[in-house]
Amino acid sequence: MVNLARKQGIPLSFETDRLFVRRYVLADARHLYEAARESIREVHAFLPWCHPNYAIEDSRDWIRSVEPAWQDRSVYSFAIYDTQRSRLLGGCGVSRLDEHPVMNLGYWMRTSETSKGYASEATLGLANFAFRWLDVERIEIIMSTENTASRKVAENAGASYEGQLARRLKIHQRMHDAYLYSLTRPQLTGDPP
Repeated sequence: MVNLARKQGIPLSFETDRLFVRRYVLADARHLYEAARESIREVHAFLPWCHPNYAIEDSRDWIRSVEPAWQDRSVYSFAIYDTQRSRLLGGCGVSRLDEHPVMNLGYWMRTSETSKGYASEATLGLANFAFRWLDVERIEIIMSTENTASRKVAENAGASYEGQLARRLKIHQRMHDAYLYSLTRPQLTGDPP
């Protein structure tokens, strides 16, 4: 299941059966850049950060924002690597929504690593990480109704479908209807409700 590598406070990494997932560090910039460039065609439609002019400096700038977000406890972003820690497969993260113990979970995979179950495995690992370390009771996964790959990931991770939300996401200056999925602490950990 999930093995956690712990520094002070919240662990900086965790492992699943096939993945090593850790907080981004500046040394990941080249790997992130290469994975993003490979995936623009598929990812850009739903994640505008992965745009046709994506440059290595975009990777560096974004990675520099990761630690401060951890420090203010608003966003926890992770690089997803294979267990040998040699290839960046994608990324995932959770972010706080408001004062309630609820977080939003997102993920992306590099194009050459899709359809292998990695995103669903990372989603479950990250959800368990959040339930254990981040004082959260509910995790929401929201995606455009046009993003069939993301919906499949949520379903394969065992998330509960809760409905369709009208005009919930703004992507590329256009409003999208969205699907809402959730994972809850009792659902994953077996804790009493």
